[in-house]
Amino acid sequence: MSPAAIASTAPAPSNVKRTAPKSSTKPVITPSSILPQTPSDIVPAWVKPDLTRLLRVEHVPGDYASRSVSLVDLPAGAVFARISNPTPATCAYSSVQASRDLHIELNCDLVYINHSCQPTLIFDMTHWEIRVSPALEGGLKAGDELTFFYPSTEWDMAQPFDCRCGQNECRGKISGAKDMPDVVLRQYWLNRHIEELLLEKTNSAKGSGDAR
Repeated sequence: MSPAAIASTAPAPSNVKRTAPKSSTKPVITPSSILPQTPSDIVPAWVKPDLTRLLRVEHVPGDYASRSVSLVDLPAGAVFARISNPTPATCAYSSVQASRDLHIELNCDLVYINHSCQPTLIFDMTHWEIRVSPALEGGLKAGDELTFFYPSTEWDMAQPFDCRCGQNECRGKISGAKDMPDVVLRQYWLNRHIEELLLEKTNSAKGSGDAR
């Protein structure tokens, strides 16, 4: 036993009431202690997701004129909903590209989230989440139209279209990331499979140039 382990004074009698030492550790603040409590029988809207609590679909006459509007306020980067009921699909106007070789149908009102060149949302297909765009100044507000940038998921779209988002940054014809200049795409959040395909495209172009 080392000298430091030997008491220099006699131990206190066993009948003397001892006072517990005061902890120098500050109380731990957990999310549950600072956030409003959700009743245990109510599933948060983004888990299921209960889309009736998250968005409203506005059906408008005309081809592809319907849209969806947010019912909630969320900060930039927050999870809006999780993609929980997809099925594999072929590339179509209603599908979303989830990886290099996988397209899905959403099978819910999330399909009414339209394209915009200045989107309010991102579709993060690595994590199967829809989040508020990190670049959205002030975050998402109730009443905002729900949109995402289609080339952030789509490499080669089945049905190209002329964008009518009306933004100053409007990119015109949208046909997928394959046909869009890198300098434009780098201004947007992109999915991993789009980043990988862009890199392959760039390397292929360099290889073709070197072979000349």
